[in-house]
Amino acid sequence: MPVAVTIDEIRAAHARIAGHVVRTPMRQAPSLSQGGPSVHLKLETRQTTGSFKLRGATNAALSLDSAARGVVTASTGNHGRAVAHAARTLGIRAVVCMSQLVPANKVEAVRALGAEVHIVGHSQDDAQEEVDRLVSKEGLAEIPPFDHPAVIAGQGTIGLEIIEELPEVELVLVPLSGGGLAGGIGAAIKAMRPQARIIGISMARGAAMHASLLAGKPVQVEELPTLADSLGGGIGLANRYSFALCRDFLDEVILLSEEEVAAGIRHAFAAEHEIVEGAAGVGIAALLAGKVRPSGPTAIVLSGRNIDPGLHRRIVEEGVAA
Repeated sequence: MPVAVTIDEIRAAHARIAGHVVRTPMRQAPSLSQGGPSVHLKLETRQTTGSFKLRGATNAALSLDSAARGVVTASTGNHGRAVAHAARTLGIRAVVCMSQLVPANKVEAVRALGAEVHIVGHSQDDAQEEVDRLVSKEGLAEIPPFDHPAVIAGQGTIGLEIIEELPEVELVLVPLSGGGLAGGIGAAIKAMRPQARIIGISMARGAAMHASLLAGKPVQVEELPTLADSLGGGIGLANRYSFALCRDFLDEVILLSEEEVAAGIRHAFAAEHEIVEGAAGVGIAALLAGKVRPSGPTAIVLSGRNIDPGLHRRIVEEGVAA
């Protein structure tokens, strides 16, 4: 069976989105490198919209049929913000469908970029039903949050940059949700450095890709509130691309408790002076919890910074975990 997204497609995406997205820095993390292999942070927190999602959304938007009447997507926040930004850049209509579980700060950030926001139901699956309706009734082009070749190729450009900046990388820790990020990075890294290990990291509460990989096929899970809210939602029972990529390229999946996710957020701020949302702190959290023990140069993808400021303050100052 052919690879769902190839290294050539990822390289083409990298060229296509150049000038539209930030090539984010990667730096060594002193607090995580003491007495062991070097650990490096890939700072997608510095991306224009505050998360890696701009890469995939921009690649997909630039690949659209010119006849599209606009774009629509379902999102837990960051992808919607990225689609809204890409659509505004291209001067086209954008509609973002989100469930009631999406934090208010992420909803308002999407609206601020000029997108129409539809709040529907209590899960990503509910939001997706509204997307399907808008595609059918209004002729909008869907830019899915993860299960789309152009989106996955765009996220995979992070893997290209990791290899260019740390060619000797042995381990890459990637937040795992629907699999667009982990699958794209996995496809890129394994094509260029097959001996490197790729570990997907998620929260224990409602980890849909983990449950699907265990079952050997996409399955539904209950979507629950979590500090790692960007990792919530299902992968779609009709998943065509990201499940196969994660199955083929992830060496391991690790799950974290809410307390461990909170510890990752606190450490990123206190020791590395980085503001991260829960989903972005999971790589750091996995190291702190001793659930990953690097044996060589390691890269951690800090996927986004779009955490509610009040929640971040409570986690850092008061030690709350939820």
